[in-house]
Amino acid sequence: MPTFIWEARTKAGEMRTGTVAADTQNALTERLLAQGMTVTKIKKKPTAFVMPTIGSGVSLKDMVVFTRTFSTMIDAGLPMVQCLDMLANQSDNHRFRRVLAGVKTEVEAGKSLSESLKAYPRVFDGLFSNLVAAGEAGGILDVIFRRLSTYLEKAAKLRRQVRGALVYPSVILVVSIAVVMVMITKVLPVFEKMFKDLGAGSLPAPTRFVLAISHGVTDNILAVFGITIALVGIGIAVLRTEKGKYALDTVLLRMPVLGPVMRKVAVARFTRTLGTLLSSGVAILDGLEIVAKTAGNRVVGRAIMYARSKIAEGKDIASPLLETGVFPPMVVQMIGVGEQTGAMDEMLQKIADFYEDEVDTAIAAMTALLEPIMLVFLGGIVGGMLIAMYMPIFEVAGNIK
Repeated sequence: MPTFIWEARTKAGEMRTGTVAADTQNALTERLLAQGMTVTKIKKKPTAFVMPTIGSGVSLKDMVVFTRTFSTMIDAGLPMVQCLDMLANQSDNHRFRRVLAGVKTEVEAGKSLSESLKAYPRVFDGLFSNLVAAGEAGGILDVIFRRLSTYLEKAAKLRRQVRGALVYPSVILVVSIAVVMVMITKVLPVFEKMFKDLGAGSLPAPTRFVLAISHGVTDNILAVFGITIALVGIGIAVLRTEKGKYALDTVLLRMPVLGPVMRKVAVARFTRTLGTLLSSGVAILDGLEIVAKTAGNRVVGRAIMYARSKIAEGKDIASPLLETGVFPPMVVQMIGVGEQTGAMDEMLQKIADFYEDEVDTAIAAMTALLEPIMLVFLGGIVGGMLIAMYMPIFEVAGNIK
């Protein structure tokens, strides 16, 4: 959508200017005329080159600070445009500053806050904009932003826990690959030259196998590098497809150590998000659709959409969720109790609290289990290579004796 710079005169004779996104110049003119302004000049804003960014360029921490501060300002009775202007000027993130300035311009042009947020879907997702719309309809925008800030804070904590748990095994894996490559390209050739100098005869099978790998890598280093780059590129391309993402999410949920943790994270996110939506007045079918899109796991998202289709046919909530096999029976039973008692949102929040504590425990246990596994993995590879290299030395020493 193009951006226009406009100048107009109000009924009182005051000159006003602004920058706003609009489909066409005529559409912007009609919008300004509807606000009682006389348009004097409109021109298209020149587009400047912007460095591409990965994702939205706005972190979850930025969103947490924004929602918490905006909630406080609205609760204090400050006008919405003034709040957006202050937050845009105070933001350290230049990209987020431009987004908030654009939202402020849209609001000044007469749009509602939720409509203005929907113009930036990569920053404000369906969950955010729909909750704001519910807050505007019910006149409880300050309450909605408090709930959003609480939700985002818990989501940020959950993300930090998962990322922290994956840092250690990732570092060990990278170190393992680096150590193996150094041994194959630098250490093993030295041992091979030493065997020739010692006049070692027929080498043991493990030694021959390791040296064959060394020759295969060192003699074809460019081919190995090219194949590695190609495989990484193919893997990234596959994971960008819907089928690839679904397959990856399926594997993550079924992994022996990581799978149970990912399932608990998915349950905590599902219950927290749906509970926040329902407590804010969003309808159950709309809420499930939003939750499915923001589930963070396509297996879970597809299961939620299946349950939504069954609920739309007139079934209760618990039975379709149980049929998917994704959610634990205890969770489904508690949701069923909440549905029967009419306290679904409260029950979902309690389940989310319970599973977030479970995630803490599960991540601590997973980290404690992964440390020895990764150390044994690294030690086994390096130790196996060293043993294969020392076997001929022991044989030569025995022959000399």
